[in-house]
Amino acid sequence: MLTIYGCKGCGSVVIEAACELLGETYERREVEPWTPGPAVDALRALNPLAQVPTVVLPDGTVLTESAAILLWLLERHPQTHLAPPPGDPKRPVFLRWLVYFVSSIYPMYTVGDFPARWVKDEGAQKELKAATVQRTLDCWRVIEQGISPGTYLLGESMTILDVYAAMISRWRPGREKIREVAPRCIAAAERAEAHPIVTRVFTQFPSATS
Repeated sequence: MLTIYGCKGCGSVVIEAACELLGETYERREVEPWTPGPAVDALRALNPLAQVPTVVLPDGTVLTESAAILLWLLERHPQTHLAPPPGDPKRPVFLRWLVYFVSSIYPMYTVGDFPARWVKDEGAQKELKAATVQRTLDCWRVIEQGISPGTYLLGESMTILDVYAAMISRWRPGREKIREVAPRCIAAAERAEAHPIVTRVFTQFPSATS
């Protein structure tokens, strides 16, 4: 059984959704990385950055970074439809956008959620947070321009990309702002979120994000 260290409304949600969709059993340990206490101490012992998701594999191996965790899960289920298999023409596109979510959009929350970690002046903090919002919208615009027409991001079948989009589009600046620059992306994300399993997992999200 996997152990997933996660937090409501955080990036661990897509890992839990993937496990549910793939039929993986797991134990969930709730931890807010920004709240000092025993839970954070336990997380930091596994991941010195105290970030979620952090996953402990059945053999005790610690796995971090959501893209790495997702790819590891998908490799355990080679027949899944949640990702194009190696050799499929859509595989490079899948890998591109998965890593793009993680490397281009996700860091905007690492910076924007805690601007005081990066700059001390309050005015500069506001400017930095605003800049992360603009960068986020710019990144969504790139995806919108780069995907082919289809029901989902890669065509007519839902993949874990759509679930990732459903998660990350809930965050700042919110779906309606993102929809203005990436309407097809948001449509795919909302279709993924309507999947019964994804819907159930996503009930742990707070009612709103800012």
